[in-house]
Parts: sequence; C-alpha cells; structure tokens
Amino acid sequence: MQRRDFLTLSIRSAMAAGLTASIPLALLRSHSSHAAILAAGLSDPAAQPLFVNLAPNALDPQFRYAASSGKLRIRVAEALQLTGLLGANGQPVVTRIWGYGPHNGPVSWPGRTLELAASAAPLEVTWENDLIDGALPLSHLLPVDGSLHWAYSLAGYQHRGIVTDGVPVVTHVHGGHNDSPFDGNPEYFFSPRFKVTGPRWEARTYSYGGPDWNPVAGTLWYHDHALGITRLNVYAGLAGFLILRDADDSGLPGNPLGLPAPPYELGFAVQDRMFRHTGELFYPAFPGDPFYSEFIDEEEAELPEELFPDGGPTALAEFFGDHMLVNGVIWPRYEVEQRQYRVRLLNGCDSRFMRLCFKVVAGWGSDPSEGVRLPFQVIGSDQSLRQTAAEVEAVDFAPGERLDLVIDFKAVPWGSRVIIENLLGDAPFGGSEPKREDLFPDRRTDRVMAFDVMLPLSSRADTGIAHGSWLGGGAPGTDASLTRKLALFEGTDQYGRLQPLLGTAEPVMDVAGNWVNGALAWHSPITENPALDTSEIWEIYNATGDAHPIHLHLVHFEILDRQPFKAKLIEQPLLQHDGSLGEGYRLEDIKLVGQPRGPEPQEQTRRDMVAALPGEVTRIRARFDKPGRYVWHCHILSHEDHEMMRPFHVGPGPY
Repeated sequence: MQRRDFLTLSIRSAMAAGLTASIPLALLRSHSSHAAILAAGLSDPAAQPLFVNLAPNALDPQFRYAASSGKLRIRVAEALQLTGLLGANGQPVVTRIWGYGPHNGPVSWPGRTLELAASAAPLEVTWENDLIDGALPLSHLLPVDGSLHWAYSLAGYQHRGIVTDGVPVVTHVHGGHNDSPFDGNPEYFFSPRFKVTGPRWEARTYSYGGPDWNPVAGTLWYHDHALGITRLNVYAGLAGFLILRDADDSGLPGNPLGLPAPPYELGFAVQDRMFRHTGELFYPAFPGDPFYSEFIDEEEAELPEELFPDGGPTALAEFFGDHMLVNGVIWPRYEVEQRQYRVRLLNGCDSRFMRLCFKVVAGWGSDPSEGVRLPFQVIGSDQSLRQTAAEVEAVDFAPGERLDLVIDFKAVPWGSRVIIENLLGDAPFGGSEPKREDLFPDRRTDRVMAFDVMLPLSSRADTGIAHGSWLGGGAPGTDASLTRKLALFEGTDQYGRLQPLLGTAEPVMDVAGNWVNGALAWHSPITENPALDTSEIWEIYNATGDAHPIHLHLVHFEILDRQPFKAKLIEQPLLQHDGSLGEGYRLEDIKLVGQPRGPEPQEQTRRDMVAALPGEVTRIRARFDKPGRYVWHCHILSHEDHEMMRPFHVGPGPY
C-alpha cells in the first residue's frame, strides 16, 4: 500500500501522497447510476420523494418516556417502521428495525426521548435486551464480521454465537457524567435475557442524574455501544435523545433565557442509510455487493476463505449512505410559523461529516442550490449553551456531535421553504469542501430536510434571540496538572485491511510498567491513567489524511486550539487481538508550524466531541473526577469497531 512507502514526511504532504483512509472517489461514482442501483436490488435515492413526509419531532412531549417513582425499564426489540421509502412499484414499503421503547411497549427508531432535570434525584434505568422471537434469539439484521475484536471474540467467549446466544447490546448515555459501572462501556455487554454478560458487566440497572452528574442543561443522546458491533447496532436503529434541563433552560414558556419552548423546540437526529427496494436496510459486506470494493482494497487485503467464507462478511473502512433520514424518515419536512424555533440536531451518521447551511427557496422547491442563505444563531452544542448567541451562515457537524440552534423564520416569506443543505461530500472529510467532481452524480445527500413556512401565526409571544443574546453557558476553564501527547494513526490489520488506531505521540509507561510509543490496539495495557480529581490537557496529533471526531467518556472538556505540525512517521509492528501482527506507526521529531487557532462558534461550550483535523494537533482540557474505567475513541463507528478506541482509567487500579 502506498502509505507504507513514507518514513519521513510532513503530515500534509502525506495526505496528497496517499496516507489516507479516503474512499477512491472515482469508485464511489461507479455504482451511483440508476441502472446499477436497480440491478443490485437497491433503492435508488433519485426515485424517492423529497420533502413529502412529515418529520417526527423527538422533543414532542408525547414522545418522552414516563418514569414511575424515579425508575424506568427500557427495552431493545425488533419492529417494522415506515420511513417514507417507496418500493420499486412506487408504493410504501416497511423497514425492519431495532429500536428502544418502554417495557412491554412499542419500540421505535429513534427511541423515545429521556428528559432529566439537573437538580432532580437520579433516574434508575433498567436496560432489557428483547432481541428474541419467542424463545429464540434473533439473528442480526446486518452481516457481522467475526474476525474483528468484538464481544464474542474475547477470551472465554469464543464458543458463544449470535445464533445460539443472541446479539449483545449495551447502552451508553453519550455526554453523561456517568459512574464507571453505568457508562455503557463496550465490555459491559449482555445478550437477550442476560444469558451472556460481558467480562466487566456489573448490573442490570443504571443510574443517571443527581448532584454529581451534569450540572447544567445540554443535549445528550443514548446509543448502543457493544464491542465490535456498535456500527451495526446503531445502524439498525438503536439511538435516541436525552435532554437535560436546568432552572435557566427549563424548556417552559417564559424561561429566564427567553428561549423558544415547546411546541417551538424541535429535536432531529440526522443519519444516512442504504436500503434494498423491498425496504430492508442494506450494508455492504461481501464481494459483489454495491460499494463493497470502494471500502476495502481487495487486492491488498488477504482474506482467507476459512475465515471469510465466499470473501465475507468483512468490516468496511467507512460507510456513507445515499439516503438521508431525520428521525427515521427519508428527506422529511416540518411545518412552521413565521417565528423563532429552537432546533437541536444530532449527527448520528457512521462516518459522515456535514457542513450545514439553511437555504430559502421559492414555493416548494427541492434544490437548495437555487436558494438564498438564511443566517441562524448557534446557541449551544453537546453539553451546554454558549455564553452568548452567535450568528453564522454555516456550521460544521461531526458524527456524534449535537448542535443547538435558533432559526428565525420571520424573514422567510409565507409559502416558502427552507432547506437544510449539506455542503460536504460522500467521502471522508479532510477539512475543506469537496470539488464538484468528487460528489455522487445527481446526489441527494446535499440536502437533509425542509421547513415549510405555512402555518398561521399563533397567539403565543415570539422569542427574540439574536447575535450576542446572553445565555450564560460556555466551558469553564481549569488549571491542568499534566499534558499528554496522543495520536491518531492509520495502520493495517493482519489481513491487510485499513485499521484506524489511537496511541501516544511520545514514549510513555503503561500501567503494566512497559514503555510504549505510537499506535496501540484496544487490548494493550492502559496508557492514560489520570489521577482522581485532576485536570489534564490532551494534545491529539492527527497523523492521518482525514478528520476524526474524538469522543471522551465521563468528562466534559474545553477545546483550546488547533495547530499544524510536521513529523517523521515510522512504521512498526502492531499486536492484534488474536496474537497476530499488523502494522502501526509512531511519530518522531514533531515540529509545530504556523499559529494556533481557537475553537469555532459551535465549539465554545462544554464538549464531549472534537473534530481532530488531518495534519494538526488539537488541544483539549478536561477534569477527571470519577474513578474507574472509561473509554475514548473516534466516533466514526466503523473506526471504533476496528480498534480506534482505547480504555482509560481514572485513579488507582485494579485496571
């Protein structure tokens, strides 16, 4: 592979030379024609309706869980759901999904919304795995690559299987200041009826909230996090919102900050998918599958028949769907009044970075390129509001990230449409907008959903959020006792497949007393061991050609700055989970270049996500105030499932 030829280089030049996980764009285009898609039995996005179906609002009060005496039981189960998809005959088809829902109640994609008050007593949630049909466990909806480091490949679990034991799951509340046993770490998985539990599993019931949890309002979410199949379980539908309220951001009319409140507060989870024309979810994993060859180099990868019967299934480097969905509905619309709305967005895609803007188009048009930009206010993201509202015309949106926006439709003519446009492409993000020739021909992933300004103005008073409006949020700074140098790499596994990796950017001693430097796999001893109640600066050096959305469990952090760097990239062997060897790298002679630049407007809040751009060091500062084992990882789900995830431990062992 070309990336192996470079030993001494600047990271920027490596991108141009091929040190990247990017999908060959010419190949991406090769399967995008109407004829090729139909021949493969897939749904053609060009044949699907745009802005016809209404978008469900995840913050509708009727879509919330109702807890009883501070307790709640939430199950994972299978269901059929209408997504707005039309079959080959032009008639609606249903999609088999996995969803969250109340005990003995219906499940949905996304799951119902949890809402907590920051000042309330903890909520106890019992998570139930009902992925069964009668007494038998369900098979997975999607192809499972058993060669990965995943739940049933762990020592002592190799005799387990989905057919006999069922699909393992474990729910992570993303952004929650969780105690270690309740964090939903990947090795805490459990199968239906708890027949099989992970090596670190502790309890059926998790606790969220209370005085030592998140102290301020924010937009959190919950999703499956089972080891090695997170991408598949989330793709099947296992995700939902968790909204945290406080006295200022109460969600009630007349709240102290003057924010839009229900019914003018909306929640939308944005995801991309592929479908068969019969309505089934489609995920490429076998030779001959559409898009399979774009995600794996079949000539480089050595896939033995005894491990991959008929050549698969195999994990992909990334995934980009050609249908955009909002709350489980393809390209929906939402009807609004000429007033301000609060819109919370969640990027629940596997790999897709977006750059969003709002375009006003005349009448009920569907092409955002014919529209005019509508400025909007960024009021928050991830775990808090900003200090003040910031007016922008576009905002970047990474996988796993949440945006909190105020859209003012008063300036939009009645009878017009506002389309959320995505300016980025259908391949890994390198930091800039793609060239036109690098996009799907006739693509529809450049649009997300639409707002139709058509409702009569109600008698409720409008809100007045504008640039500079005081919100009182932000990320409080703290002193740091230690700076760690960490890194992102692209290596290869034992079969020659691309393997995204985390590691260190300096020699460090792990908790087992070994000196290590460079890329590390999940199973290697812990290298990040913050002392309890200390703050640290993490410098994350991205030695790959693409951006990676980095997520830390437990903490909220402050994004400090970003700065370009140069370094030598040295190849070295990497021990895999099965004892074989792949290839990793380490960095030497790191030199900073240029000037640091501060965070973007949407990043000036309490954060749990940060986009680490290629060829740059990204600096964050966090406080580690709960003991135990947690993880940090890339939130490109295909990456975290293939070793771009590492545990960290707060305080003394055992580890």
